[in-house]
Amino acid sequence: MAGTNRELADFLRRARSQVDPSRAGLPSDGRVRRVPGLRREEVAFLAGVSTDYYARLEQGRRITPSPTVVEAVGRALGLDDAGRAHLRDLIGITAAPVLRRTRGVQRVRPGLYQLLDALDGEPALVLGRRTDVLAANTMAKALFTDFDRLPSRRRNYARWMFLDDEARSLFVDWDVQARAAVESLRLDAGRDPDDQATVALIADLREHSREFAHWWEQHRVHQRTHGSKRLRHPLVGELTVEYETLSLPGDPDTTLFVYTAEAGSSSERALDLLASWTAESLTGRRGH
Repeated sequence: MAGTNRELADFLRRARSQVDPSRAGLPSDGRVRRVPGLRREEVAFLAGVSTDYYARLEQGRRITPSPTVVEAVGRALGLDDAGRAHLRDLIGITAAPVLRRTRGVQRVRPGLYQLLDALDGEPALVLGRRTDVLAANTMAKALFTDFDRLPSRRRNYARWMFLDDEARSLFVDWDVQARAAVESLRLDAGRDPDDQATVALIADLREHSREFAHWWEQHRVHQRTHGSKRLRHPLVGELTVEYETLSLPGDPDTTLFVYTAEAGSSSERALDLLASWTAESLTGRRGH
């Protein structure tokens, strides 16, 4: 149908199919369910809107629901904060299209580079739009990869995760980390679906990675705020690092990731050993 918001329609249908009716608080009507998830009329009932209204919303029709209705639909579908934010983004695109200013190449301010260098012994990197790697300190390069040595087009976390064999061998839980990267990119793409660099990245990944294409079609979103990564590092062996994210004031498109290990753990000792080797390597280079 011309003029419909296909991304919104796809997201709502997939979200509805993933809701467990037994946990939605619906009265039993005795009918046999032939497909998983909720029926449209059940979502409408839980959201307090008419079935026709919700059906038109799920079809991606150009209607303008109020913020209250949007939140009610999000609750009915059991969406988390990231899912609700994605729903607001998609409905905002449908209801009130605006001219977007052209966004230039992202730059990291000097003070942020100083902060990265000051995090001595702690891997830290800065991600921008569409998971572009904007900066990384020495420890992050040693722990993951030296993104600065890659061609500029390849300095992207999702691209590295899916198209670089090094990433596949590095992460013990590669499928978990890769899926999270897809879901994070989905959330970012919903904020600005017309960004051509994002569109090109997604098309390239869908073409060259069957896993990416499969997970992309599931239309799940995820906001990475904290978590852990299990690594099998070629120099220091297996370790687990925890990460925390910091959104930078005045620059909502830029996020700082800092990685640490549990105090007294074998993972902390592995990080310390990596820091020592990295420092010796840098000293050796300067000596030449």
